Amino acid sequence: MTRRELDAAGVTDPGLRAAYARCRQLNARHGRTYFLATRLLPLERRSAVHALYGFARWADDIVDDLDRGRAPCERDRLLRHLEDDLAHGLRGGAGDEPVVRAVADTADRYGIDHRLFADFMASMRSDLSVTDYPTYADLRAYMHGSAAVIGLQMLPVLGTVAPREEAAPHAAALGVAFQLTNFLRDVGEDLDRDRVYLPADLLAAHGVDRPLLEWSRRTGRRDTRIRAAFTAAEALTRSVYREAEPGIAMLDPRVRPCILAARTLYGGILDAIAEDGYAVLHRRSVVPRRRRAAAAVAGLAHVVGARVHARLAPRPPAAPAHAGRTERERCGR
Repeated sequence: MTRRELDAAGVTDPGLRAAYARCRQLNARHGRTYFLATRLLPLERRSAVHALYGFARWADDIVDDLDRGRAPCERDRLLRHLEDDLAHGLRGGAGDEPVVRAVADTADRYGIDHRLFADFMASMRSDLSVTDYPTYADLRAYMHGSAAVIGLQMLPVLGTVAPREEAAPHAAALGVAFQLTNFLRDVGEDLDRDRVYLPADLLAAHGVDRPLLEWSRRTGRRDTRIRAAFTAAEALTRSVYREAEPGIAMLDPRVRPCILAARTLYGGILDAIAEDGYAVLHRRSVVPRRRRAAAAVAGLAHVVGARVHARLAPRPPAAPAHAGRTERERCGR
C-alpha cells in the first residue's frame, strides 16, 4: 500500500519515498486511531498526512523520551537540532532526519505556512520546562502550537470548498479537541512524567489540585471531587468539538469521511472514559474494537457516496502550490 500511495502522490525520488515510508510506519505504530481514519483519504493525499504526523511524533518522542531517560538538557539539544534541521529542510536542504525530509517536501508541495512549524516547535520546547497550566487560557496558548497548528497544516492537504480562512478556525478547533481528548485519557501517564495538562482553574473549581491527583494515582483510590473535575473536562472538550464541526462541511467532499471518522473515533474515547467511571488516573480507557470497526464501515460508506457524487458532478481538485513544477524543481535537488 505504501508504494501505491507514493505513486499516487507523484513521489518518485527513492530517498523521499523511504522518508515518507518511515513516517507512515510511525503513524501506523503510534497513532492507531489517526491511522485508521487516514485509510479513508484519497490515495494521493495519505503520504502528506503521514509526513505531518510522523514529524510531530518524532518531536514529541524527543520531549517525552520514555525509553532512554535522557536529561532535559540533552532533550533540549536534540530538539534544537531537529528545529535547525527542519529550518534547513524548509529552505530546500536535504534534511538529516527522514521525517524532516518528508515533512519539508509536504510543506513545499502544498504551500504550508512555515510559521506553523515554528509555533509547533515552540510548544514542544515548552514541554521541557512547563509542568502545569494555571488557567484554560494558558493551556490554549500552549495548544495553539501543539494542536491547533496541526489542523491548520492539514487544511492545504485536505482541500476546501470554502475559502481557507473560513475553514481555518474550525480546523484549529478540531486539533485542540483531539488533544484535549488525549489529555483527559492520559492524565495518569502524564502525571507520572510530572505534567498536568488539565488547567488548574478547572480542577480547583471542584476542589482538586496536583497533590490530590498524585494521591489518587499512587493509592488507586478514587475521590468524588476528581470525578467531578474530569466530568467538567469532558464537557469542555465536547464544547470544542462543537466549535470544530461546522468546518467539516467546508472540506473537499472526498476527505470528509476521513475527518468524520476521526471525529467519531476520538469522540468515542470520551464515551469510553465516561463509561469507565472517569478512572483515567488508574487505567487508560479504550474504544472497543466493534465501535472502531463501525466507524470505519460508516466512513467507507461515506467514501463510496462521495465517489459516486464526484462521478455524477465532477469538479477539478484544487491545485496544490507546486502545480506546474516538477519534483526536481520543487526540491531544488
